[in-house]
Amino acid sequence: HNPTEGNVLVCSDVDGGCYELVTFSFNSSTGGTVTDGKRGSCMGPAVFLGRNRFAVLDRLQRQIVVKNMNNETTKRVQPPSPNVEALFDGGASGRLLLFAEDRVILFEVQSRRVLSEISARKLKNIVWSPDGSKAALLCKYDVIIVNRQLEQLCSISDTVRIKSGAWDISPTGGTANELFVYTTLHHVKYCLPTGDTGTIRTLDNAIYAQRVVKDQLFCLDKEARARVLSVDTTEARFKLALANKKYGQVMQMVRHSRLCGRAIVAYLQSKDFPEVALHFVREPRTKLRLALACGNIEAAMECAFTLEQQAAAEGKENSRDVWSELGNEALRQGNHQVVEMSYQRTKDFDRLSFLYLISGDTEKLRKMLKISNMRKDIMGRYHNALLLGDALERVKVLDESGNRPLAYISAKLHGLEEEAEKLKIAIETNDGSVEGLLEKVSIEGKSGGRLLQPPTPILRANNWATLEVKKTTLEDLQAAAEENEDENKEAAIVQEGNDQAADWEEDFPTTGAGGVASALDDLDLGDDDGMGDWDDDLDLGDDVVMTPEKNKEVDEMAILGEVSDDTQYKMPPAGRPAAGCWVTNSSHAADHMAAGGASSAMQLLNRQIAASDFSFMKDAMIGCYVGSTLSMPGVPGSVSMSVPLLRNDGPGHPGTESLPRLSIKLKDLVSGIRNGYRFFQGGKFNDSLSAFQNILIQIPLVGTENRNEGNEIKEILEICREYITAIRIKSTMTDNASDPKRSTELSAYFTHCNLQPVHILLALRSAMGTAFKHKNFIVAASFARRLLELPDMSSERNANLRIKATKVLQKSEQMARNENNLDYSETTAFSIDCKNFTPIYANDNCVKCSYCGSSYSEDSMNGQPCVTCKISTAGVETIGLVTGS
Repeated sequence: HNPTEGNVLVCSDVDGGCYELVTFSFNSSTGGTVTDGKRGSCMGPAVFLGRNRFAVLDRLQRQIVVKNMNNETTKRVQPPSPNVEALFDGGASGRLLLFAEDRVILFEVQSRRVLSEISARKLKNIVWSPDGSKAALLCKYDVIIVNRQLEQLCSISDTVRIKSGAWDISPTGGTANELFVYTTLHHVKYCLPTGDTGTIRTLDNAIYAQRVVKDQLFCLDKEARARVLSVDTTEARFKLALANKKYGQVMQMVRHSRLCGRAIVAYLQSKDFPEVALHFVREPRTKLRLALACGNIEAAMECAFTLEQQAAAEGKENSRDVWSELGNEALRQGNHQVVEMSYQRTKDFDRLSFLYLISGDTEKLRKMLKISNMRKDIMGRYHNALLLGDALERVKVLDESGNRPLAYISAKLHGLEEEAEKLKIAIETNDGSVEGLLEKVSIEGKSGGRLLQPPTPILRANNWATLEVKKTTLEDLQAAAEENEDENKEAAIVQEGNDQAADWEEDFPTTGAGGVASALDDLDLGDDDGMGDWDDDLDLGDDVVMTPEKNKEVDEMAILGEVSDDTQYKMPPAGRPAAGCWVTNSSHAADHMAAGGASSAMQLLNRQIAASDFSFMKDAMIGCYVGSTLSMPGVPGSVSMSVPLLRNDGPGHPGTESLPRLSIKLKDLVSGIRNGYRFFQGGKFNDSLSAFQNILIQIPLVGTENRNEGNEIKEILEICREYITAIRIKSTMTDNASDPKRSTELSAYFTHCNLQPVHILLALRSAMGTAFKHKNFIVAASFARRLLELPDMSSERNANLRIKATKVLQKSEQMARNENNLDYSETTAFSIDCKNFTPIYANDNCVKCSYCGSSYSEDSMNGQPCVTCKISTAGVETIGLVTGS
């Protein structure tokens, strides 16, 4: 459908494929007219290439045929693959999507370039979003979402055949161009560019989706009858809002929608939003796991108590693991009171004793000693005595456990003579001896025994300073929403009270009371110091000033002594220099350079385009600095005044929002491009190379006012890269003139540079002659065919060239062989290695310059200066060229 001109292309598979071009026009008086259609044969669908032309696929020769609105053939283009099965809309004027050999190719008809390609098995249809930013490739069992450059955003596979699909075009809700709804035999499903998918509803019969608006699906059934189905896209809108970080919309859906189920909970956990999943879960164990994941100790404790009560009611004791998990999370946050309760519930006495030690609670540590004594836990008793520094208790534990020699040594070392004497008697009574026991223990030196006494706690607090758990944006929004609800309730109560008191005020005139009340609400009635001149009318001090008596003289000058210091003149605050404002208001390197910040300008260029060699940009950067100020002579004998020149002072002085006027403008680049074109046309390749390289140096220092100018800058950058590469290839062709194979390859690569049509003609003429001279007839025929298809070849000035190209084509088709085995394939998409001038195919590894986009196949170029622009480093991934402030 071409709405600008009122044309519709109707395609059918009847008789092997055909199309009909229908033209209609709207007329208010006649109600509109329809012109008889123009028919033709084709393979697959026919699509519009522009406002007044469309393209079809010739089913016999598999060529792309471009036709005008009179159904007349204007051009035939050989597709990049010989086995093209169908062509589709390319999303932009002059572009096509070709389906061949289970892959989709983004092809530009005018330059015959393959811009991109992607794998897509058994493609059925391509559906573009209304704004043209995304497309859905509908395959037999897959849906592939791509952007305008055919870069894959996500891929979804299904077990059932996919019937149809449509993009959401709702004007509100944020789902337009983001939600894609597709149908299978028995289901309506959705998918998002983030890769999320789900089922919306089931179907009794198959339908074919045409349009989705809010919660309505407009479709056709198998009898081609129009139907409207109700669909619930709440789940899709929830996931989309979560992916786009629209947290206010997310919390509104949490409070008011009916989202539930394990799938939503699992999805929120996988996306690291457990605090949102808490709102959908009622089962205690699942809620406990989510509360621990988001660090909500209070909610986790409630779930733990609930699980403990359930286990007690069922006669089970399976709550140990619950309290263990809660204790680990509380310990991670530093909440030792919850840790203590968890250890008590799990009866983890060893950890509980150590917790009392590090928290300085010696009283509870002594209780742990009594508990271990009651439990007859020898090791627990000894450990608690060790942690308390109780040497006498340790001696008793060793004695009771049968380690009397060790107890005797411990008693002697700690100076417990009475206990040592008792132990000596006990040992000798049992036919033992204590002689030589102390000789086995080293007392002096570093390895000697020491008294094990834990440090005395200085500060004992109820709880530590707990680890702060950062609130998520969702929790902040929830708290704000609750506050707003409370405020609304209070406002409702106040309003109710006002309504009840309205009867008491009817007898009093209140003209304008509403406006006064609203004005008073806006006033900030603070202290008296903020009332300005209104505070000078009354002096309500402690001393009452009475009216002076008639006979008393009044000192009229005394009032001067009452003037406060506040009436003294105050200097106005100092303003910011213009250069400081420029640096603050802009992230463009040219603005920083204009302010004199050469260091920050170079840092910006290094971060944005990986610039490393600034020697080529020295003159342009100095020009930015000099051209941003104006020097005006002052009075005789004084220095000149420097006046900043601003580019945003049209409506008035911008103040602190000022930006400098730049010396290099877009029109200067356009003028340089024209000079480069003129030198290239005249064969002055060295002058043309200097012109384009000079533009490349100036582009990073050019500022733009809007997005269109930014796009022009990037387009000029691509033009400079292509022409510099073409001129360098031309120079290499001259150096390799004696090598037939290499010179033919270079001439072929020369024709794949994106040049102007008149320059492409010169490149094809040169390549055709080189290939024919070296008897490479296959590529010579290809060049001659491309040359004859150019629009300029129909003019009279190219009549001789047209005859020559026709003869070369005839001769080459007769010979039909290449003398040399060339590293060149016209049907395969490739980019050119800007260092070695060899093709780089789609699956080959390569590095690119983040500024000019030049490609290199060698890993050795990674981290090396770019050969094309000479200012940036190849292989460094950056944000790219910044054109606006």
